[in-house]
Amino acid sequence: MTAPSPTCYPSDVDDATWELIAPVLTQRRGPGRPRIHTDRAIYNAILYVLRGGFPWRMLPAPFPPWQSVYSRFRRWADAGVWEALTDRLRVEIRIETGREPCPSAGILDSRSVPTGPGGGAIGYDAGKKVKGRKRHLVVDTAGTVLAVCVTPANVQDPLAAPEVLAQAKAKSSRLTLVWADGRYHGPIVGTAAQALNLTVEVVSPPPGQKGFQVLPRRWVIERSFAWAERYRRLARDWEAASWSVCALILIAISNLIARRLARLWAA
Repeated sequence: MTAPSPTCYPSDVDDATWELIAPVLTQRRGPGRPRIHTDRAIYNAILYVLRGGFPWRMLPAPFPPWQSVYSRFRRWADAGVWEALTDRLRVEIRIETGREPCPSAGILDSRSVPTGPGGGAIGYDAGKKVKGRKRHLVVDTAGTVLAVCVTPANVQDPLAAPEVLAQAKAKSSRLTLVWADGRYHGPIVGTAAQALNLTVEVVSPPPGQKGFQVLPRRWVIERSFAWAERYRRLARDWEAASWSVCALILIAISNLIARRLARLWAA
């Protein structure tokens, strides 16, 4: 295995952050041919694509070949590595900030994002006037992702809520309360919440509100969407498959958590 490549781009992970990520990405492999490219070099290449919004084929020469990068990105996604990394870092940041390891409350919301050419299954969100895909998230009260689901934009929020709520409950048995907006008020969400022993509490805007106003609890997930879209590959949906969108969202959020933890531990 070759030595870690030196930092070449602002998107590259630093040593302190890599120490938090490496235990999940560099787990022992079974028998087989030794890897030519290190996990750190592959991870840096994935971050380059994610932060810059570039196609895989446009990876510059200092990185491993794009085929190797994409292949390992997909193998890690299939093995649940990105999910495991996000789960581990969420627990660590919660403990570091004086919270219980598993959250008891979360926030549910969705965002429709237009797709680029060559995208997969898409739909039209008539409410937001967006043709593309819809990202459904549940985050904890610190804004870290508990669950993510991607559907065509024409899928109504209540129809996707049972799946994403079930994912969130599986991550934290302590989860009992989820805040959401008025779109999640109805029998479909109510039945799913009852089956999962959850209370979905609707946070409504004040009567007579005009224009934008920060709402209690709901602003947390809006910030999480904004965090993810700072990674330019996620500002628009360029992926052919929904699993790839989910993986990139998890990578973006876990990278932000790891960087924050590294700063906290260095202070």
